[in-house]
Amino acid sequence: MVTRNTRNWGFLPIPRRLQHDPNNPFALTTSLNVMFGFASTMTVANLYYVQPLLVQFAKTFSVTDTEVAQIPTLTQAGYAVGLVFLTPLGDLVPRRPLILLLLISSSALSLGLALAPSLKAVSAISFLLGVVTVTPQVLIPLAADLAHPDRRASAVSIVLSGLLLGVLVARVLAGIIAEFTGLEGWRNVYWMALGVQAATWFMMYFMLPDWPAKNKGTGLTYFGLLKSMVVYAVTEPLLIQCYLLGCFSSAVFSNFWVTLTFLLDGPPYHYTTLQIGLFGLVGILGVCTAPFVGRLIDKYVPWLLALAAILSMMVFQAIQVGAGGISVAAVIIVIFGLDVGRQMQQISCATMIYSISSEARARLNSVFIIWLFIGQVVGTVAGTRVFEGSGWRAGAGLSLGWIGAMLLVLLLRGPRCPKNVWLGWQGGWALRAERKETSRAAELEQKGTSPTNSVQDPEKANKAVEEHEASTAADQEQRGTSATTSIHSPEKTNDAAHTQQVRRAENAPNEPKY
Repeated sequence: MVTRNTRNWGFLPIPRRLQHDPNNPFALTTSLNVMFGFASTMTVANLYYVQPLLVQFAKTFSVTDTEVAQIPTLTQAGYAVGLVFLTPLGDLVPRRPLILLLLISSSALSLGLALAPSLKAVSAISFLLGVVTVTPQVLIPLAADLAHPDRRASAVSIVLSGLLLGVLVARVLAGIIAEFTGLEGWRNVYWMALGVQAATWFMMYFMLPDWPAKNKGTGLTYFGLLKSMVVYAVTEPLLIQCYLLGCFSSAVFSNFWVTLTFLLDGPPYHYTTLQIGLFGLVGILGVCTAPFVGRLIDKYVPWLLALAAILSMMVFQAIQVGAGGISVAAVIIVIFGLDVGRQMQQISCATMIYSISSEARARLNSVFIIWLFIGQVVGTVAGTRVFEGSGWRAGAGLSLGWIGAMLLVLLLRGPRCPKNVWLGWQGGWALRAERKETSRAAELEQKGTSPTNSVQDPEKANKAVEEHEASTAADQEQRGTSATTSIHSPEKTNDAAHTQQVRRAENAPNEPKY
């Protein structure tokens, strides 16, 4: 008899249809996937509302521009802290209560900003708001866990597109509200943020399924969790390759958008702030292509799409080097092309990273995002200095060099290079994604038809495996695997199942244990 968890934190009821049933695991529906994307948009925006509000902060509190300039920095610093210390919890605790708690926290802090009496209060609360604004980085690995393996990239792409949409929309939305609602219109921005996050909390409460904690019974502690992140960051060749690609890509993206303001503000354009802001709409069009990119990645090996992304970014960045300071049409084309290329690269890398270990996706994602953050800082600082010192063409050329470094990093390992191999093209050249055993195992588990779904005792598990093997011998021979890969014991995995899981990890991501 399986005992269901009926409450979060011991007092908040979980709707019965959302309670976890190991005999009938949840699958990621389209509506839930879209909800994940919406939640990502509404929460990541917290990091960017502040940027167009600095002038009003200075006027409200009668301080200098230099004093208010620290607020965006504090917000981003808080976000970095959250990435390191909160996001990895997705591998240790149930995600539903974690996500609901993060949303409650960000809502309360938005209320605090709306009522903040001083600049010091705004600064302190902004830092804390950055810390808890990691909901998207918990949702993305959860989407990967809930999605069918054949649709994993598509699922991740929808959540990621929501995140990128939030980055682009937040500045425009905050600027409009602050501009048309008076001198202290910045407070209305945070009242709005409170409302949308409270609404997001209620939608998540009634839509987010309860999913058991990973690594339960393994003895993994919080400090062990943090230590393992460091180990992954220096010992996993595929992860290192992907986060270096992400770091360079993020540097290119940040360099472009930060220096674009300087470029369009000067000759020959001389655009107003409002006109410059409208260029973000072109970026939104690029975000809309993310689901289509995800479908392509599901059909082909992610390496191929990463290569296509890098080559396309190289072409569009070359256009920027040649004509960015001459033709506004070139700038518009480059905005769209770089956005699409960066999304393709980031989704490809995320898909490859999640194949390393299903039990460590939150930690792997944290390491990846931390390096994206590092790339963002490097791109902003280095790009600004080069632009100011040597002009727009040199700044664009710097990004072109970073893209060249991305191509070199990718070509060091082939499309099917084993995960534990640092350099080489072993594994063949096949570019179509394989389905085979991973998809079948996921179907058995998601439909609740696997004979091992509800098996908890190792002896019974072995017996169930033997019976199941007799009826699926031909299929198992073709896949070269054993049905034991779908066994999940809450206390101990039998040796046969563990061996098969290790073999399975060489070619495809494991499904979550519960």
